[in-house]
Amino acid sequence: MTTQMLATLGLNELAFLKPVVDEGRPAYGIFSANGIAIGVAPDRDTAAAATIQHDMVPVSVH
Repeated sequence: MTTQMLATLGLNELAFLKPVVDEGRPAYGIFSANGIAIGVAPDRDTAAAATIQHDMVPVSVH
C-alpha cells in the first residue's frame, strides 16, 4: 500500500463522530476519515443518522 492509498483509506466510507461545541452549545461533529469537518448535529443520534443517510459508516471518537 502506498502512502497516497493509506491517506485516502476510508475517506468516502467512514465518518467520525465526536462531541464538539457549536455556537456555545454541545453538539456532535461529523468528520471525514482525513479529519476534515463535514457537518455538525445537535446530538449523536442525529449525527449518526445523517452519516448513514449519506452512505457512510459512523464511527465514534473518544
